[in-house]
Order: sequence, then C-alpha cells, then structure tokens
Amino acid sequence: MQLTVRDVSKLLNVSERTLYRWIKKEKIPAYRIHDQYRFNRAEILEWATANKIGVSHEIFQEPLDSNIVEPKLTDALKQGGIHYRIEGKDKASVLQSVVGITQLPEKFDKEFLLKVILAREELGSTAIGDGIAIPHARNPLVFNIPFTVISLCFLEHAIDFGAIDGKPVCCLFTLITPTVRIHLQMLSQLAFILQDVNVKKLLEIQGSREEILREFQRVEGHFSNPSTVRT
Repeated sequence: MQLTVRDVSKLLNVSERTLYRWIKKEKIPAYRIHDQYRFNRAEILEWATANKIGVSHEIFQEPLDSNIVEPKLTDALKQGGIHYRIEGKDKASVLQSVVGITQLPEKFDKEFLLKVILAREELGSTAIGDGIAIPHARNPLVFNIPFTVISLCFLEHAIDFGAIDGKPVCCLFTLITPTVRIHLQMLSQLAFILQDVNVKKLLEIQGSREEILREFQRVEGHFSNPSTVRT
C-alpha cells in the first residue's frame, strides 16, 4: 500500500513539515512520483521501529478485508513457538536454524522461505535495535499458508546483524503470513508491543514461554481499547 505525506504524518504523529525535513535529509524511506512523495507501509513501520518512533494506535483500528479473520498476534506466536539456545555463527546459519525449527505446515517449502528471508536481508538488515531482529520476506511475499506464524528465537550466541544501533542480535521474531494485509497488521502490532518496557526487559533476560505470552497478551489488549494506548 502506498501512503501519502498526510498518511505518514498521521501514522507517526508528526507534522507534515517535520516529515518533509526528514525526506530532505534522506532520513526516512520515500519515493518521489510525479512531484509527490509516496511511502511503503512496511518500510515505514520498519523504519519507525528501528528509530524508536511510536506509531499511532489508529493503525490497529484499520479494518481487514471482509473475508479474512483478523488473527491475534499471541495466537500466531503460540503457533510459531518460542525457542531457546538457537545455534549459529553468523546471520545465514542462524536464519537457517530458525527456519528449520519454526512450526509450519508439513508440506511448507522451508528452503524457499530461507531463500526469500536471506534475499530480504541483502537489501538491508531487519535488525531494529536493542538486540532484536524481525526476519521476513520482502514487501512482503505471500506464502501459501492458511494461518499466521510468528516464531520467537533466542540465540545461543549474539551475532552481528547490521543493526542501526550497532548492537549484536540475540532475539529474532520471524513473521510468516497468508496475505499482505495481515503481514502489515502483524508487523505494526509487533512493533508496538516491542516498545513496552516490561516486554523489552523480559526479552533481555530470555524469560519463560509463559511469562512472554502473558506479557504479549497484556499489551495486545490495548489494540481493542485504543484509549489505553500511549504513543
């Protein structure tokens, strides 16, 4: 989905003047089309997350297509699983291990998934800072999968992921969805949850599966009650 300057201004809770200043300084991903600027929603969400910029709760209230049931992020995390002590000496080997243990349908092509995730990393790191990365397909690619999967993997050894803050990565959320719209919905919700202080502390100490799911459910409750959201 292509966003306008007004759309992004509203999404990031900043003035259009501020947005144009960021564009001029090439701080934000933007495309000039016929003397107007357009933005890719997934890229903006990734950029906002990496730069610790809060997004408006209104993004969570956007309706999905009428024939699609909106998934819960916590349910997707239960589906993908929470895994510990994942081996790997570099980005490629770690991602291979992550894809290998991610809980997916029996006939899902994991080799293809690994290829598209690695291709996305070649365009730019999906590390968002604070030791966290969100590997996923570019733009995004839609997989033939009937449900949404988010896997959380804690690495045995932190590795260089090319993060914007220079910190090595030790925590990966891998995102796999059946549609582009759900991908954007899950990415935006995950970006918001990862701003929560309690969630960040729990990820730093590699808390238990029960603790992590409980905290995710707590923050997820804000999505249906936007008056509780702090941006």
